Amino acid sequence: MPTFLPPSLAAVMPRCLQLAQQPLPDGLIPLRLDGLEIGRIHPMRQVLLAQAWPELERRDGALWWDARGLDADARSERIGAVALELKARGAIPGWRGERFACEHPVDDPCTRRGEVLFRLERAAFRFFGLMSRAVHINGFLPGARLVCGRRAMSKATDPGRLDNLAAGGLPADEDLIGCARRELLEEAGVPMAISASVQPRGALRSTRMEPEGLHDEVLHVFSLQLPAGFTPRNGDGEVSEFLTLDLESLAQRLAAGEFSLDAAAVSAFGLQHPHALADLRG
Repeated sequence: MPTFLPPSLAAVMPRCLQLAQQPLPDGLIPLRLDGLEIGRIHPMRQVLLAQAWPELERRDGALWWDARGLDADARSERIGAVALELKARGAIPGWRGERFACEHPVDDPCTRRGEVLFRLERAAFRFFGLMSRAVHINGFLPGARLVCGRRAMSKATDPGRLDNLAAGGLPADEDLIGCARRELLEEAGVPMAISASVQPRGALRSTRMEPEGLHDEVLHVFSLQLPAGFTPRNGDGEVSEFLTLDLESLAQRLAAGEFSLDAAAVSAFGLQHPHALADLRG
């Protein structure tokens, strides 16, 4: 743990990282695309899934999707139709009208990207247990202060919880830096001239069960040094307020569980990065 962090913050950071990578329950059913394991589904949902997707086969303890001969667009169309049927049955809430990319599995998705297998409505990813990606930006003001947003009560996930300066899921076909800069503009009003200096700080994988299904997401962490006197302003209605926290205040709010699990992990992960001291000094 970096020695420049206050003991209260150093003490809570391991717990933040642990909560973002929770052990998964036994019995989740693998979803295989032509033999590739792409997701995991709760066994209580297999009857409903069989009704919406009758050609899905159950064998060797897994659900098999035979998509031989289908390209990415055709796969997207088929699983998209299944997702719409599940939505109509009330099994996929929070429909967003935005698609994520399901990738070919790779050994380390935090450092590598797989080819796109299909594109699917983001709200359906948890039902199928598919891995998604997101960007999170830690914003630093001079004086070792972090700027954090509070998620609006209208948000489908973690309403009212504290978040990083900006964060958002990575839409299909958008690059990571472009997504980070767009989220900074939309969520915190950060001009493009300032966000041009955003810096990548690695990635971590977040896994846990949620009411919608398996949350499996690679969190791409970025750092941005903000100029003195900068005041964030939300432009998309997804943030209700911004807080500027010194490191002791950050430790207290992390310990109290005020942050979303992913935002807490990103805060801890970013402050352990080799460039964290430079980020804090501004």
